[in-house]
Amino acid sequence: MSRPLKDHWQAAKWVLRYMKGTEKKKLCFRKNKDFLLRGYCDSDYGGDYDNRRSITCYIFTIGGNTINWKSRQQKVVAISTTEAEYMALTDAVKEALWLRGFSEELGFSQESVEVNCDSESAIALAKNSVHHERTKHIDIRLHFIRDIINAGLVKVVKIASECNPADIFTKVLPVEKFEGALHMLRVTEN
Repeated sequence: MSRPLKDHWQAAKWVLRYMKGTEKKKLCFRKNKDFLLRGYCDSDYGGDYDNRRSITCYIFTIGGNTINWKSRQQKVVAISTTEAEYMALTDAVKEALWLRGFSEELGFSQESVEVNCDSESAIALAKNSVHHERTKHIDIRLHFIRDIINAGLVKVVKIASECNPADIFTKVLPVEKFEGALHMLRVTEN
């Protein structure tokens, strides 16, 4: 803040242009017979060029309606893409458990929550408790999701990057993909 560079000024102008272009956009909720809680998660790898930390994002929907989302910088520097995606998946699973419990309190029970992730390596790491030489550096506290998956509380499912609306919070997207993600999240100008 004390010595902003040209890149910082361009980023600030980009944010202002984005806000101006999306001021009429809003979330739309539609009634749907399918009242299922479903999540989507994503991460970029080292996206912050100042401290090389990755961004974690997750989005949750009920019946296709967006009800919860979060995008934040990860607390530690990830050493690999797999680790960054695994941290994002862990955060999404923790949120899925909380939302599942909350919806049960409201009378809407669901056997398991589907969490969609576009990283095959993070999914494999979450489902397989075998020791991997290349992932021995990953913190043990992240491995709790293996127990959650084995208990059947959460199902981790592969999703194509093109179909993952969480991309909207982790990276700059081309206009067509950005508009497609807004459509998936039911963000419209109506």
